[in-house]
Amino acid sequence: VVSVATYDNSKGVGLVTASQRRNPPSCLDSKIHHNNLLNNIIPKIQANNAGCADALMLDIEGFVSETNATNVFCVVGGAVLTPTADACLPGVTRALVIQLCEENGIPCEVRRISLTEFVAADEVFTTGTMGELTPVVLIDGRPIGNGVPGPMCARLSQLFKTLIDREGYYTPIPEF
Repeated sequence: VVSVATYDNSKGVGLVTASQRRNPPSCLDSKIHHNNLLNNIIPKIQANNAGCADALMLDIEGFVSETNATNVFCVVGGAVLTPTADACLPGVTRALVIQLCEENGIPCEVRRISLTEFVAADEVFTTGTMGELTPVVLIDGRPIGNGVPGPMCARLSQLFKTLIDREGYYTPIPEF
């Protein structure tokens, strides 16, 4: 972690799997912005104790949901996969990455994904407002792919940076 608000997008970050499960929508829907963040705070403490940037959170049935602070993607055989938004906040950056995949002919699938699939993936990256696209190089101490940021994350990061040139994707700053 570079600072409180950003991640190291050049070298990548490590994640640890949280011992707590993500709240199911039937208990406390994570799509509702509320002040009860204990379900995110405890995994973040676990990540800090493990020397990791964030904690990977599983849903109540054991499938990957998101991290305590970001959405998450994996790359398998050139296809970009991301968990369904059943038990996570469907983030703006996540939606933009899915859109960029569609626009650029990159296979992208939204489905339930196991922890085993993430650990065995060619690449893993997180998405969020503060970190944009952050490569993940370790999960639970195991290297992802060859242990360095991968080409798909780099490609999507470059495409993401072009969005500011599109009409409607930025907020003009008024002159004073």
